[in-house]
Amino acid sequence: MARQSISLTEPNAAWLKKQIEDNEYTSVTEAVNDLIRQARRQTEQIDRVRTLLIEAEESVRTRGHSGRTPAEIRDSVLKRKGLG
Repeated sequence: MARQSISLTEPNAAWLKKQIEDNEYTSVTEAVNDLIRQARRQTEQIDRVRTLLIEAEESVRTRGHSGRTPAEIRDSVLKRKGLG
């Protein structure tokens, strides 16, 4: 595991200390690693949404707009997922 030395602002250091005191994390290392994992997951989710939006825009550009209403589209998605 790579070792790093970081400096924290006083508010961030106090927040981390409180998380440990409240037993949210057992150490600063655990907290920082968890926060980085959360940020990475969030970035991955944003990238997936961005890709889907680009694909949707391309689909509209090449195939045109759907003639279905938003309710029809919703119902179709729910049915496909077995929820409708």
